[in-house]
Amino acid sequence: MYQTIRYEKSDKIGVLTISRPAALNALNSLEIAELAQVMTEIEQDADLGCLIITGDGKAFVAGADISEMSSMTLSEGRDFGRRGSAVMRRIEKLEIPTIAAVNGFALGGGCELAMSCDIILASEKAKFGQPEVGLGITPGFSGTQRLPRRVGAAKAKELIFSGKMVKAEEAKEMGLVNAVYAPEALMEAAMEMAKSFVKNAPIAVKYSKACIDRGLQMDIDGAIALENELFAMCFATADQKEGMAAFLEKRAAAFENK
Repeated sequence: MYQTIRYEKSDKIGVLTISRPAALNALNSLEIAELAQVMTEIEQDADLGCLIITGDGKAFVAGADISEMSSMTLSEGRDFGRRGSAVMRRIEKLEIPTIAAVNGFALGGGCELAMSCDIILASEKAKFGQPEVGLGITPGFSGTQRLPRRVGAAKAKELIFSGKMVKAEEAKEMGLVNAVYAPEALMEAAMEMAKSFVKNAPIAVKYSKACIDRGLQMDIDGAIALENELFAMCFATADQKEGMAAFLEKRAAAFENK
């Protein structure tokens, strides 16, 4: 069905793999189009509880495809940036938790793809960076917006202005990465984290994500009011009744996402 990606789902957990390893998974127009296509499938899957994104081979995504970008005109560059940014934003706006399992290079568009996820887990071999200025361009898939929101404006400016790469441990120290694992343990760790998310009440998890993501864009009073409302809305769900009954009865809850 897809030429440059793979998508599999098991037990409410989806795994989206960027798969153009001969090009270190560099994002071209076909990959962006296929990511947009699979996002429609993912967005419409009411049973999905968590999405993991990773890459095939030695890289997560080594960047956008320079061989394609090198001959672009102004209007073509604008369109390419808009299409890439739109896909990243769709990932970011998913109601469910998302985890980037970064197995290798996450540069340029790859770093931007990772940052569109809620959580970034990294292999010890992973490297992160926004090296676009060395190619005569700015980050184009919202890196100038997401990186400062992750690591602070001053650190983001240092990384973007220099274009330097940072290893996984340094990325963790600056708050870009949640945790670092041996390469062979990365996907298992991502799956274990995903399982810890999907075992809980799906609506409560979605509401919690909405509180955080939307609240960060609001003043504190508005954000608290948002949390109050979504907290109250939980009491209209069957899962709230089941979760509290299971607690009182000292048994595992059986949530039904309603």
